[in-house]
Amino acid sequence: MSMGQGYFISFEGLDGAGKTTQMELLAGWLQRQGMEYIRTCEPGGTPLGVEIRRLLFQQPELTITPLAEAFLFQADRAQHFQTRILPALAEGKVVLSDRCFDSSIAYQGAAQGLGTDLITQLSRIATQGHAPDLTIFLDLDPALVHKRTSALDSGRQEQSRFDRASEQFHTRLRQAFLALAQAEPQRIKVIDATQSVERIHQHIVELIRPRLNQSQGAI
Repeated sequence: MSMGQGYFISFEGLDGAGKTTQMELLAGWLQRQGMEYIRTCEPGGTPLGVEIRRLLFQQPELTITPLAEAFLFQADRAQHFQTRILPALAEGKVVLSDRCFDSSIAYQGAAQGLGTDLITQLSRIATQGHAPDLTIFLDLDPALVHKRTSALDSGRQEQSRFDRASEQFHTRLRQAFLALAQAEPQRIKVIDATQSVERIHQHIVELIRPRLNQSQGAI
């Protein structure tokens, strides 16, 4: 549960699913409603997180083991929740985060074989037992990942470690996200990422509006 009267929304999906675009559109919608919000991301939502992100994604000469990678993501998350997410929620703000612990469960826990139970336990420690109020999973066919990411700016080195992974890896990743959504249907909502940008945004607003009404009585 979130603190105060804030509302916490995370966005998940395979690389190329359109998370950044949909976060931008939702941020604009919230602004038009007069809602206070912050946009953030994992990893990299704090100064410490920026350095952790650099180690994870911009140091190709480093060989990072799956377990070491998992701890780096959790270190970023612990700092992120303590210094950004929980204070913003306590102030009554809407928090939009590009990824949260579901990504760790899917990437390191399932796709990289560390075990979802282990990553879930570590995430609970890092988040102090908190979770997003709503998680949007933009569902994309793994066969489209390379096509979509190759059409993006090739200079974004931070995505290369995962978007260049095999289709089989992305298939395991998608299956893990869908399993999480099946286990927590009230929190995690699956949206077909192959729809038009406008239709996806409309669907997200339809999901969020009544929840914000209930949470804050502001719209």
